[in-house]
Amino acid sequence: ILTKLVDSKSMLPINLVNFVACQLFALLMAVWFRIYLHPSKTSPFIRHVVATLLGFYLALFCFGWYSLHFLVQSGLSYGVMVFAGLEHMHKYCFIVTLGYLILCQITRVYVFDYGMYSADFTGPMMVITQKITSMVFEIHDGKSSVKVSVFKVCLCIFRMPSLLEYLSYNCNFMGILAGPTCSYNDYMAFIEGTCYQPRHQENANGKENGKHKQSEPSPKNGVISKLCTCAISLFIYLSLCKLLPVEHSIDDDFVNSTPFHLQIVYLYLAMLALRPKYYFVWTLADAINNAAGFGFNGYNLDGSPRWDLISNLRILDIEFATSFKMFLDNWNIQTALWLKRVCYERCPINPTAATFLLSAMWHGVYPGYYLTFLTGIAMTMAARAVRHNIRPYFMVSHSYKCIYDVITWAWTQVAISYTVVPFVLLAVGPSLKFYR
Repeated sequence: ILTKLVDSKSMLPINLVNFVACQLFALLMAVWFRIYLHPSKTSPFIRHVVATLLGFYLALFCFGWYSLHFLVQSGLSYGVMVFAGLEHMHKYCFIVTLGYLILCQITRVYVFDYGMYSADFTGPMMVITQKITSMVFEIHDGKSSVKVSVFKVCLCIFRMPSLLEYLSYNCNFMGILAGPTCSYNDYMAFIEGTCYQPRHQENANGKENGKHKQSEPSPKNGVISKLCTCAISLFIYLSLCKLLPVEHSIDDDFVNSTPFHLQIVYLYLAMLALRPKYYFVWTLADAINNAAGFGFNGYNLDGSPRWDLISNLRILDIEFATSFKMFLDNWNIQTALWLKRVCYERCPINPTAATFLLSAMWHGVYPGYYLTFLTGIAMTMAARAVRHNIRPYFMVSHSYKCIYDVITWAWTQVAISYTVVPFVLLAVGPSLKFYR
């Protein structure tokens, strides 16, 4: 039926239709899961089983037998966790999990059509890789004699997860297709029904000890708001993606006939038209988790519940970012936290370069990814230098600060667009042509 609805002239490829159909099905199942399999009505065991089986069903629907890679990757990593010693378990598991992901990415790129394989089965594996590696580091921190920070104590895992808990965490229906990743302890609190109790929160206002502690907050308003954001994002993307292709910025006629400043404007608009695709995917994934009751993060100052525990982006902060760091901090938030926790905070030598390199390896084997993240290192260093040396001159008055914010907003958007183009073009030739 889906194939008949989506012909070769449609703007929607079949893999996108399959993805949206599965996510909408997951959204309905999430509501059912929260109402009929509520922790007060059933055991964590049943919730784990149902969440895992529904996840495998969605994976099979979207990827067929390729979804077996999810089980192989998870199984190999769990074997390492069981049989490796505590001292080196996290290192071995990190190598095995990331290595298997990279092997699958190489196979997909060089065995299947370069950049044209419709069902990218390595996408879910990227999220599973984040979850597994985060988990093993948290287990290591929980069982290690080395002291960790107060915040890391909240993430520490003090017992080995069972195989069912492990598979449920990695492959549950809420996050199997698009994530986002989350900490194991947060997921277990959701399954066991303790996620509404007072927990470590930076922005809580203390009302958890008052009336809000006695009642479970409803995710309805948060889910509806995020679904509206999804609809707007999808509409914008489908309306503009064909009108403003990034590839047009390296067209010879366009380059030769267009003034340089207009080329910059086109580049910004092309990247602006591309981002709603990610807004749609990540916001829909967040809404699904919220609909199931996962993602509660305390209360705002006005007493309204916050459902942003595992949110992956802040759109306004992205579009109005006035620094390279501010943009990155609000884009793919859970991945940024993963990179920070498993690499940046643990790497003893040049953590910035190591983090960008790990990000490139995790994304895939296309050369454009490496060009983007290598450029990102230089951009980050440059942004730090500018902020350190120039910003103090503009902090003398409010008007000067406003001027500084406008200028840095424009330069940030140009710098991000310039950096990310190889990420979109993928191949070496077009990327180098763009840089030239």
